Amino acid sequence: MSDHLRQHDAALERLRLLHPRLIDLSLGRMHRLCAALGDPQRRLPPVVHVAGTNGKGSTVAFLRAIAEAAGLRVHVFTSPHLVRFAERVRLAGTLITEAHLADVLERVERANAGEAITFFEITAAAAFQAFSEVEADLCLLEVGLGGSLDATNVIDPPAVSVIAPVDHDHHEFLGDSIAGIAGEKAGVIKRGSPVVVGRQSEEAFAVIEGRARALGAPLTALGVDFDAWVERGRLVVQLEDRLLDLPLPALPGPHQIDNAALAVVAALQLREARIDETAIGKGLASAVWPARFQRLTKGPFGERAKAAGADLWLDGGHNPHAALALARTVGDMAARDGRPVAIICGLLANKDADGFFAAFTALKPRIVCVPFEADAASPPDRLVAAAARAGLAAELGKGALAALETVLAGDGPPPHIVICGSLYLAGEVLAASEETWPV
Repeated sequence: MSDHLRQHDAALERLRLLHPRLIDLSLGRMHRLCAALGDPQRRLPPVVHVAGTNGKGSTVAFLRAIAEAAGLRVHVFTSPHLVRFAERVRLAGTLITEAHLADVLERVERANAGEAITFFEITAAAAFQAFSEVEADLCLLEVGLGGSLDATNVIDPPAVSVIAPVDHDHHEFLGDSIAGIAGEKAGVIKRGSPVVVGRQSEEAFAVIEGRARALGAPLTALGVDFDAWVERGRLVVQLEDRLLDLPLPALPGPHQIDNAALAVVAALQLREARIDETAIGKGLASAVWPARFQRLTKGPFGERAKAAGADLWLDGGHNPHAALALARTVGDMAARDGRPVAIICGLLANKDADGFFAAFTALKPRIVCVPFEADAASPPDRLVAAAARAGLAAELGKGALAALETVLAGDGPPPHIVICGSLYLAGEVLAASEETWPV
């Protein structure tokens, strides 16, 4: 599967060949490798461990922005990357350099001594090693897949665990039961450590709440113990003992209201004096998270759309829950100005294409299905057929840039255009110009 590896990712390409990206959820290999490295995961600053199906990356972005606005130095580990692997590892506020990354990967590979390990595990271990060697005040860890058996779950009990909304995804590893998926995500809850939970279905919440109770982990849940809404152009977060009047979050879309509130309450759970209401407001208003309904105005894609008077958005949401949030966001935009909507879409073959397109049934956008650089990318004709099953007309495109030209050539006012369906497709778009590389 392609990760848009550049020449400066040569060390990663070698590691990927040695350690294929075969997902085998287990913690044994990770514990062994960490022990060989001297257990760097035990030498981290206070950790916020974030799991969930949708919204966990945005929640991490808000948390990082809040903490940095408060003057904290923050390590961050996220996945996947969009253009360069270094995006996954942020050391005390700055992306790891290529030289530093190559050095730490070489040391971790040497410590692994040829033993069985997955690509994600060896790179998570490298992140822990890098974090342990650079001083910081906080460490934000995004779960890669699931929770209980994810490679990040070898850490000591975190300062705070966070579980964003749970929904169907990665069914080949986590199953089709919401209760089962929620049980995996709830694996990040540790005895006695506080857990902050996003808005959940009744079934998912029952599992998460039961796990927290069993471990004596104080639980604070959105929609139960606190809530958030927009009022007079401001974000209001209502807690049991206080009300916060905050700027609207920088990340667009109604779903980001909940993600922002989740981050706010998780940040408050840290009991860090520097994280006050001023820092929280500054963080929410400045957060950046590429390819999550990101407005593109630069590079060949953004400049072409701008020249035609269209607005272009990039979103990596790839499951029905994310598609519903996306449809609601772009639908609100179209309702305000009456302009049409065009979707340029590519999905991996293991995603629920029928469920993804069903989210757009009421919106009835123009849809162009495109290929992209990934071994597991779904053939566009299968996506066209899936859209048809949802009652939508879709057409084949030769690629994202050609599809952009297609939708711009249509009659009528310039459309709201969204390129969506896969972070691999999003990465391909961002990689087209260094102007749009995430930093």
